[in-house]
Amino acid sequence: MANILLGVTGSVAAIKTPLLYEELKLAGHQVKVVATRSALYFFDPVQLDPSRSTRNPEVVVLDEDEWPGRDEGRRYARTDTVLHIELRRWADLFLIAPLDANTLAKLAVGLSDNCLTCVWRAWDSSRPVILAPAMNTLMWTHSLTARHLRQLALDSGPSPPESASTPEQLLDWINTHSSRLHIVSPESRLLACGDTGMGAMAGLERLLAAVSRFLSSPRGQEREDSHETEAARDRRE
Repeated sequence: MANILLGVTGSVAAIKTPLLYEELKLAGHQVKVVATRSALYFFDPVQLDPSRSTRNPEVVVLDEDEWPGRDEGRRYARTDTVLHIELRRWADLFLIAPLDANTLAKLAVGLSDNCLTCVWRAWDSSRPVILAPAMNTLMWTHSLTARHLRQLALDSGPSPPESASTPEQLLDWINTHSSRLHIVSPESRLLACGDTGMGAMAGLERLLAAVSRFLSSPRGQEREDSHETEAARDRRE
């Protein structure tokens, strides 16, 4: 199966991370998690490896793992690995679920201020990315969301027409015209904040189906088969 890097950001939907992780593992995939600091408010990394009493950094990667020993005054050595590059080399597919409004904005404008967004910025464009937005309804319908989705469309395929002006229309355009990026649309239901409307992260069944479709497509299979060769090339470079 595939090496899947699961990105987790600071949405309430991050409470589903342990279950999504387990479902991906049950499907036969190798899974690593890269989480933002705010995501940790919603799940305990220890849950993903209960054989340990503390977080397993081989399973859940945090920002501080990029700079080991910095708190003790340690400095970078030329032989140190660059973690976000190592994660990019390892992964066949990058699934960001949930994707909060803050991180969506960062992806759109290229900000790379944490490990997760550094992976995105350094990502090999021949490998697939699946995004699962999750945010409050008014955040989802805000004009900035459409602006950011339009930028993702421009970065991943042909320019969407001006008539594609809503988040839903832009998602349809991206999913139809981009060969490497798929966005699993949020759902409308009662949100954790008490509002009712569009913005809840897609159900796990839809996320798993999107992963399966991408990996079973001829393009996805080609990427997976060639991963070993590409990783070797990256190491030489």
